[in-house]
Amino acid sequence: MKKIELKDLNRNLPELLEKRWALLTVADGEGCNPMTVSWGGVGRLWNLPVVTVYVRPQRYTKGLMDAGDYFSLTFLPEERHDAVAFCGAKSGRDTDKVKECGLTVLEDEKAPYFAEGELTFICRKVYEQDMAGECFVDAAVDAKNYPGKDYHRMYVGEIVAVLEK
Repeated sequence: MKKIELKDLNRNLPELLEKRWALLTVADGEGCNPMTVSWGGVGRLWNLPVVTVYVRPQRYTKGLMDAGDYFSLTFLPEERHDAVAFCGAKSGRDTDKVKECGLTVLEDEKAPYFAEGELTFICRKVYEQDMAGECFVDAAVDAKNYPGKDYHRMYVGEIVAVLEK
Protein backbone atom coordinates (compact mmCIF):
# COMPACT_ATOMS: atom_id res chain seq x y z
CA MET A 1 0.00 0.00 0.00
CA LYS A 2 1.27 3.45 -0.84
CA LYS A 3 0.07 6.84 0.26
CA ILE A 4 -1.64 8.89 -2.40
CA GLU A 5 -3.42 12.22 -2.46
CA LEU A 6 -7.20 12.02 -2.22
CA LYS A 7 -7.46 14.22 -5.34
CA ASP A 8 -5.56 11.52 -7.28
CA LEU A 9 -8.00 8.76 -6.37
CA ASN A 10 -9.80 7.49 -9.46
CA ARG A 11 -12.63 5.35 -8.03
CA ASN A 12 -16.39 5.53 -7.71
CA LEU A 13 -16.51 5.67 -3.91
CA PRO A 14 -20.31 5.60 -3.45
CA GLU A 15 -20.49 2.49 -5.64
CA LEU A 16 -17.60 0.84 -3.79
CA LEU A 17 -19.32 1.38 -0.46
CA GLU A 18 -22.72 0.23 -1.69
CA LYS A 19 -21.65 -2.83 -3.67
CA ARG A 20 -18.36 -3.96 -2.15
CA TRP A 21 -18.80 -2.68 1.40
CA ALA A 22 -15.85 -1.78 3.61
CA LEU A 23 -14.26 -2.79 6.89
CA LEU A 24 -14.48 -0.12 9.56
CA THR A 25 -11.60 -0.90 11.90
CA VAL A 26 -10.72 0.43 15.31
CA ALA A 27 -7.97 -0.56 17.72
CA ASP A 28 -9.33 -2.28 20.82
CA GLY A 29 -6.23 -2.14 23.03
CA GLU A 30 -5.10 -5.70 22.29
CA GLY A 31 -5.67 -5.86 18.56
CA CYS A 32 -8.39 -4.55 16.34
CA ASN A 33 -11.98 -5.19 15.43
CA PRO A 34 -13.26 -4.89 11.85
CA MET A 35 -16.96 -4.26 11.26
CA THR A 36 -18.59 -4.27 7.85
CA VAL A 37 -20.19 -1.02 6.72
CA SER A 38 -22.18 -0.27 3.59
CA TRP A 39 -23.96 2.88 4.71
CA GLY A 40 -21.85 5.99 4.60
CA GLY A 41 -20.45 8.65 2.42
CA VAL A 42 -17.34 10.44 1.24
CA GLY A 43 -17.15 14.15 0.57
CA ARG A 44 -16.27 17.55 1.99
CA LEU A 45 -17.60 19.04 5.19
CA TRP A 46 -16.24 21.94 7.23
CA ASN A 47 -13.58 22.40 4.52
CA LEU A 48 -12.24 18.92 5.28
CA PRO A 49 -12.21 15.72 3.21
CA VAL A 50 -14.40 13.36 5.22
CA VAL A 51 -16.06 9.97 5.43
CA THR A 52 -19.29 9.39 7.30
CA VAL A 53 -20.05 5.99 8.83
CA TYR A 54 -22.93 4.74 10.96
CA VAL A 55 -22.83 2.24 13.84
CA ARG A 56 -25.78 0.83 15.80
CA PRO A 57 -25.63 1.04 19.60
CA GLN A 58 -25.54 -2.72 20.16
CA ARG A 59 -22.43 -3.24 18.03
CA TYR A 60 -19.14 -3.99 19.77
CA THR A 61 -17.51 -1.46 17.45
CA LYS A 62 -19.58 1.41 18.85
CA GLY A 63 -17.77 1.39 22.19
CA LEU A 64 -14.43 1.27 20.39
CA MET A 65 -15.42 4.14 18.11
CA ASP A 66 -16.58 6.20 21.08
CA ALA A 67 -13.28 5.61 22.93
CA GLY A 68 -10.90 6.19 20.02
CA ASP A 69 -9.82 9.19 18.02
CA TYR A 70 -8.95 7.38 14.76
CA PHE A 71 -10.39 4.62 12.59
CA SER A 72 -9.76 3.12 9.19
CA LEU A 73 -12.05 2.20 6.34
CA THR A 74 -10.61 -0.57 4.13
CA PHE A 75 -12.03 -1.88 0.86
CA LEU A 76 -11.01 -5.48 0.14
CA PRO A 77 -10.92 -6.92 -3.39
CA GLU A 78 -14.05 -8.68 -4.64
CA GLU A 79 -12.51 -12.11 -4.16
CA ARG A 80 -12.37 -11.40 -0.39
CA HIS A 81 -16.06 -10.55 -0.11
CA ASP A 82 -16.43 -13.62 2.12
CA ALA A 83 -14.28 -11.91 4.76
CA VAL A 84 -16.26 -8.68 4.50
CA ALA A 85 -19.54 -10.61 4.85
CA PHE A 86 -18.18 -12.58 7.83
CA CYS A 87 -17.14 -9.38 9.62
CA GLY A 88 -20.68 -8.06 9.21
CA ALA A 89 -22.30 -11.24 10.53
CA LYS A 90 -20.15 -11.91 13.62
CA SER A 91 -19.47 -9.84 16.70
CA GLY A 92 -16.00 -8.91 17.90
CA ARG A 93 -17.24 -9.65 21.42
CA ASP A 94 -17.33 -13.37 20.59
CA THR A 95 -15.04 -13.88 17.61
CA ASP A 96 -11.53 -12.91 16.57
CA LYS A 97 -12.65 -11.81 13.11
CA VAL A 98 -9.12 -10.97 11.97
CA LYS A 99 -7.92 -14.52 12.71
CA GLU A 100 -11.06 -16.21 11.34
CA CYS A 101 -10.77 -14.31 8.04
CA GLY A 102 -7.01 -14.68 7.69
CA LEU A 103 -6.48 -10.93 7.53
CA THR A 104 -3.08 -9.32 8.02
CA VAL A 105 -3.17 -6.28 10.29
CA LEU A 106 -0.95 -3.35 9.37
CA GLU A 107 -0.42 -0.58 11.87
CA ASP A 108 -0.61 3.02 10.83
CA GLU A 109 0.46 5.33 13.64
CA LYS A 110 -3.23 6.24 13.96
CA ALA A 111 -5.36 3.18 13.15
CA PRO A 112 -4.99 -0.46 12.11
CA TYR A 113 -5.91 -1.58 8.58
CA PHE A 114 -5.44 -4.66 6.38
CA ALA A 115 -2.69 -5.65 3.95
CA GLU A 116 -5.30 -7.38 1.78
CA GLY A 117 -7.07 -4.09 1.10
CA GLU A 118 -7.13 -2.32 -2.25
CA LEU A 119 -7.93 1.04 -0.71
CA THR A 120 -7.82 2.36 2.84
CA PHE A 121 -8.78 5.67 4.42
CA ILE A 122 -7.19 6.56 7.74
CA CYS A 123 -9.58 8.91 9.51
CA ARG A 124 -9.55 11.21 12.52
CA LYS A 125 -12.91 11.39 14.23
CA VAL A 126 -14.17 14.98 14.17
CA TYR A 127 -17.88 14.59 14.96
CA GLU A 128 -20.32 12.05 16.34
CA GLN A 129 -24.03 12.23 16.98
CA ASP A 130 -26.84 9.80 17.64
CA MET A 131 -29.64 9.74 15.11
CA ALA A 132 -33.11 10.42 16.54
CA GLY A 133 -36.58 9.38 15.45
CA GLU A 134 -37.99 12.87 15.77
CA CYS A 135 -35.50 14.14 13.19
CA PHE A 136 -36.88 12.00 10.35
CA VAL A 137 -38.87 14.09 7.90
CA ASP A 138 -40.07 10.89 6.23
CA ALA A 139 -41.56 8.67 8.95
CA ALA A 140 -41.56 5.69 6.56
CA VAL A 141 -37.73 5.69 6.48
CA ASP A 142 -37.69 5.58 10.29
CA ALA A 143 -40.30 2.82 10.46
CA LYS A 144 -38.56 0.70 7.82
CA ASN A 145 -35.03 0.96 9.19
CA TYR A 146 -35.57 1.33 12.94
CA PRO A 147 -38.51 -0.79 14.12
CA GLY A 148 -36.57 -1.39 17.36
CA LYS A 149 -35.63 2.31 17.68
CA ASP A 150 -31.93 1.29 17.80
CA TYR A 151 -30.73 4.39 16.00
CA HIS A 152 -27.24 4.52 14.55
CA ARG A 153 -24.58 6.87 15.80
CA MET A 154 -23.12 8.90 12.95
CA TYR A 155 -19.36 9.43 12.92
CA VAL A 156 -17.66 11.95 10.66
CA GLY A 157 -13.96 11.34 10.17
CA GLU A 158 -11.46 13.60 8.48
CA ILE A 159 -9.51 11.61 5.90
CA VAL A 160 -5.90 12.10 7.03
CA ALA A 161 -4.35 9.49 4.71
CA VAL A 162 -5.34 7.50 1.63
CA LEU A 163 -3.54 4.23 0.96
CA GLU A 164 -3.92 2.33 -2.33
CA LYS A 165 -2.44 -0.83 -3.84
